[in-house]
Amino acid sequence: MTAFRASRLRLPSRGRIHRRRGASLTEAGPAIEAALLEQFHRSRYATGILADLDLATGILRWVNYGHLPPVLIRGGRWVTTLACAPTHPLGTDLGLTATVCKEHLEPGDRLLFYTDGITEARDAKGEEFGRDRFVDFIVRQHADGVPLPETLRRLIHSVLGYHHGRLADDATVLCCEWSLATAS
Repeated sequence: MTAFRASRLRLPSRGRIHRRRGASLTEAGPAIEAALLEQFHRSRYATGILADLDLATGILRWVNYGHLPPVLIRGGRWVTTLACAPTHPLGTDLGLTATVCKEHLEPGDRLLFYTDGITEARDAKGEEFGRDRFVDFIVRQHADGVPLPETLRRLIHSVLGYHHGRLADDATVLCCEWSLATAS
């Protein structure tokens, strides 16, 4: 993912307004891409996942714009990564068709969305932190009853410590948990 400062990017008016007006995932993506192309003329791009979770049913729909796949944790164990045929990164204007993928979540399921700055952090020997270590860290913290905000704080400290206290890339984690209580 090519990093750029959010202050230089004027996306909210296009991406979020489209979604607030009820646009589908496949309509919001092109709106974001148009903003990137207008501002950066193919010199910058962004990978990402646009997702929609129906809180009443637990149906997750998402489109992968060249990003790392989300991880599904069910029953306190890593179950799978959510595979979805990716389309091109936003801002590249390749014109590939976006596939909307679907997963029916169960109560208590957790989804991890993350950037490569988490998994590609390297230790002194050059070994990556990796997806397995990342997911295992989250699962173990959950098993120990650590609240999610504290888990994420500890994760960031662990990744920073692994990578000599300084990151070479963006490092973002979003963890979502769906429950029947969420639907109320």
